[in-house]
Amino acid sequence: MKQKKNLDILFYIPLLIILTISIFVMYHARIISPLYSKNAIKQAIFFLIGSLILLFKNKIKWKWLLNSSFFIYLFSCILLILVLFFGSNINGAKAWFKFKYFNFQPSEFMKIAMSLYLTKLTLSHSFQTKKNEISYLLKVFMIFIIPSILVFLEPDTGAIIFYALITSATILTSKISKKWLIPIILLILGFIGLFFYAYYFQRDILISFIGTSFFYRIERLLNFQKGLQIENALTALGSAPLIRFNLHTPIIYIPEAPTDFAFALTANVFGILGNIILLISYFLLDIYLLKVWITKKETKQKIFTNHFFL
Repeated sequence: MKQKKNLDILFYIPLLIILTISIFVMYHARIISPLYSKNAIKQAIFFLIGSLILLFKNKIKWKWLLNSSFFIYLFSCILLILVLFFGSNINGAKAWFKFKYFNFQPSEFMKIAMSLYLTKLTLSHSFQTKKNEISYLLKVFMIFIIPSILVFLEPDTGAIIFYALITSATILTSKISKKWLIPIILLILGFIGLFFYAYYFQRDILISFIGTSFFYRIERLLNFQKGLQIENALTALGSAPLIRFNLHTPIIYIPEAPTDFAFALTANVFGILGNIILLISYFLLDIYLLKVWITKKETKQKIFTNHFFL
């Protein structure tokens, strides 16, 4: 009981610190642009929803979610298709449903749907024979590639990277023979090598395949050290004092600060000490999650295996 209480403290205190810092940072963001005037309110609403989920997490029927994961995944794929036709174009990507009081990005919901569906597949799949393992890998690949293609058309490169990480983590933690890891890694490295070859030596072919908008996003990602935002973000971090509490005075202009450069914006509000506290809080949360995963892995595996289809 005492160990559980210590674990809870390791979770709730860092989480509360992160929530408090982010509310102040989003409130400060209103001086950057009128577009961010309601960010603090939205952040508070999301935190309230998340807190209610935490409060009632023990009443959530996780087994039902796993058994319904295919339909959740299918629904997410339908949303990704619909957003291509009816979504709002924001920063060159048609990835958002825009409503009166909030925006909704289906690619974010797909991260949850994919995690649930891959978990169900992995726990219910047999790995007794080579044929079973090949069947598993093909199913995992299809679950990954369908939303990745749809998100590619938006385009949203960041989401595809997360889908790849979710898929890779699922395979690594499954009971599949580790001999499959070598060809999978070689295949991934081959695709990466082919991409970089096309990027540096066959740009016309690459642009004709992925389009100018997507190519520009990739180029901006690979040349991250250039550009107004990254230069101003580095300046904000480098010029910040150790301690600061600033909610009303604009320090350095960073257009996408509340999203892509929230860490630099934190330095504008709280100084370097605020960044340090933020990093420590995330580190403690990671430790908590690792402890929970290590202590409950065996128990959860037995529960899901014995009761999955009951």
